[in-house]
Amino acid sequence: MAKTCAVAALIATIFCFSSLLNLAQATSETFFVEGKVYCDTCRVQFETKISQPLADSKVRLECRKREGGELTYSFDGTTNSTGTYRLPVDGDHEEEICEVVALKSSRADCSDLMAGYERARITLTKKNGIASIARYPNPLGFMIKEALPNCLEIIAEMGLIPLDL
Repeated sequence: MAKTCAVAALIATIFCFSSLLNLAQATSETFFVEGKVYCDTCRVQFETKISQPLADSKVRLECRKREGGELTYSFDGTTNSTGTYRLPVDGDHEEEICEVVALKSSRADCSDLMAGYERARITLTKKNGIASIARYPNPLGFMIKEALPNCLEIIAEMGLIPLDL
């Protein structure tokens, strides 16, 4: 009987401890912004099958007050070998506008910022129904100086221009 009570007490203790861990995780105000940076090799301002990831490119996460635009949070990061970045974010930023900004390409031949794709807005609050602590903004991009020779063919495969040009 004593063994049964000890086992029951151990199980209850484990259950309570795991519940406390879940509660701590649920109230944690840490997020991770995960995205990618690529080189638009066709200068079409969207990804194609010949777009290339940009390793070692610089990005910055910025959060600003809605009124006045005062900077409240900033964190710089670098992309890995697959052109992916992962930025930690402390705190809930429900009342702020947060964006990831492409700062610098790692390639001199692919350093033209793409208008409209040099920054991506992201929501950083747990008060919006998203359970995950990971947030995924749209990809950021730079353009190559001159489009690759096979770009017309690639774009035609996508059905975006007539094949009989």
